[in-house]
Amino acid sequence: MAAPAWFKNLPFLITPPLLWAGNVIVARLVRNDIPPFTLSFGRWVISLLILLPFAWKAMQRDKGLYRKHAKLVIGTALTGVAAFNTLIYTGVHNTTGTNALLLNSCIPVLIMLIGAVFYGQVLNRFQVSGLLLSLCGVLAIILRGSLENLWALRFNSGDLWVFSAVVCWAFYTLWMRHMPAEINRIGLTAAQIMLGLLVLLPLWLWERAGGAQVNWSTDALLGFAYVGVFPSVVAYLCYTAAISRVGAVRAGLSIHLMPVFGTLLAVTLLGEAFHLYHLIGILAIFGGILLSNKKGG
Repeated sequence: MAAPAWFKNLPFLITPPLLWAGNVIVARLVRNDIPPFTLSFGRWVISLLILLPFAWKAMQRDKGLYRKHAKLVIGTALTGVAAFNTLIYTGVHNTTGTNALLLNSCIPVLIMLIGAVFYGQVLNRFQVSGLLLSLCGVLAIILRGSLENLWALRFNSGDLWVFSAVVCWAFYTLWMRHMPAEINRIGLTAAQIMLGLLVLLPLWLWERAGGAQVNWSTDALLGFAYVGVFPSVVAYLCYTAAISRVGAVRAGLSIHLMPVFGTLLAVTLLGEAFHLYHLIGILAIFGGILLSNKKGG
């Protein structure tokens, strides 16, 4: 008996938010060791060195397609590579991991709203219901099972940086949906990284000229290694595949898993407690994602 389509796509939906949740935690851990522009620039240099041997032939073959669809290629490079993580890394210097995860969880809502307003996307009842159910799960985790904790949340300048990143990612997701299928995705990712590095290079040089330096601790080395491989190469390729397979809205909905994985990582790595509201939130989020993948009008 063949596995259902949603089950086959599950690895592509689960892997990115898991690795990106780790990205937020790592960025918080190394924020005093690595300046934000340096972390973003170094991350993509590492990623490009890994991808280039596998991507070069496809990049040469698809050069004409890059030129033909230059607006899409440049737009996704600016939003998904240059802007998103740089803004996240800048933001986590002045906000909490909880706030960063909460704001990242707005991505599915923004994808839905921007898609409806600018691209005429129509959501079916299962997608809307799944979005609302998973959003309730996110709130259960963030608010620790009590609405009273809503008033304890505080937002600051770091949150504005993170929210700007979230808006960029929503556009990146929608634009990637319109990327022609004949463009090789590994080659495209490498090309996007190259373009993003052209933007990040002067920002990195400006940061260095201002006296910002890396504290080459073990945490810094491990931090560079993690962000350069997992949330960059692995997560981006999986997310690109998810958009192609299930669409921008369903792929974006998987971002709601970030606080789930953030919680599990905090319990596993930081020794934090696991509560009933965590379980309720996790079940609601998974239920919402499964519901959104149902076919229906």
